[in-house]
Amino acid sequence: MSDKMSQPQKMVGKDYENGGISAHVQARILAEALPHLIRYDEQYVVIKFGGHAMGDAALSQAFAQDIVYLKQSGVNPIVVHGGGPQIARMLDKLAIQSSFVNGLRVTDKPTVEVVEMVLAGAINKEIVSAINQQGGKAVGICGKDANLMIAERITEIPDPTSNLMQAVDIGYVGDPVEVNPHIVDVISNSDLIPVIAPVGLSRSGETLNINADSFASALAAKMKVKRLLLLTDVAGVLDKDKNLVASLSVDEARQLIRNGTISGGMIPKVEGCIEVVEAGVEAVVIIDGRVPHCVLLELFTEHGIGTLVGQENRI
Repeated sequence: MSDKMSQPQKMVGKDYENGGISAHVQARILAEALPHLIRYDEQYVVIKFGGHAMGDAALSQAFAQDIVYLKQSGVNPIVVHGGGPQIARMLDKLAIQSSFVNGLRVTDKPTVEVVEMVLAGAINKEIVSAINQQGGKAVGICGKDANLMIAERITEIPDPTSNLMQAVDIGYVGDPVEVNPHIVDVISNSDLIPVIAPVGLSRSGETLNINADSFASALAAKMKVKRLLLLTDVAGVLDKDKNLVASLSVDEARQLIRNGTISGGMIPKVEGCIEVVEAGVEAVVIIDGRVPHCVLLELFTEHGIGTLVGQENRI
């Protein structure tokens, strides 16, 4: 990626013709993207799609265009999506009460049925349709298909104050324990694009709701993909002056957690990035999904737009 050097050159004068970018500038942009196109040729990239971008029609369209562009450029994109707000709206419509423990939805039997219906049904097919409307060939699956994602119920979570583990019963909520990516390989190694809902199975056959970040991270780690992109509603990791940190080595990321620069909800996200990198993924990037075409900006420009976490500072 992304040495994230200087800002892009400003285009003025004849760079713009008839209200758009001139052919000369378009050619220059394509030429500058060439090294990155070569770098990601035939590589797997897992992209977790969620947050505000999923609820915004223009951003969703731009995301779909990015995914089609990646596939047409020789990259193998794998989309994993969330859907918390959409699940909440459906639960409200059905008058099903829902609560949270440390950010995890307590998921009883009626709730998990709604979760599966919304994630593997409505949302998954919306994303598939959006990609297909842009000229792609997307296929929607979930973690239950071909035993892609086996999980076990979460029975303990860290206490937010002491960070010690505490026992919980949050129902049908799972953590990945086994990944079988054969179905993803089969789809990706054709002209198709997999779009995956984060619903999995326990070893006893129970349906389990899995956090989309955790699902995407487990899949990326198992497949040792080139990049894992986590689309969020923040710009990335910020320093103490609230400036974006462009890239971090694993050691630097741990140091920022220890000294309090990385705090709150960003701590588990960065810790998850570290785990994925140490499992063999070249780098994980936290990027702002509210920026149109953020995926292309991250992968195919020198600057990137998010915070990259890798074994070394700049990859």
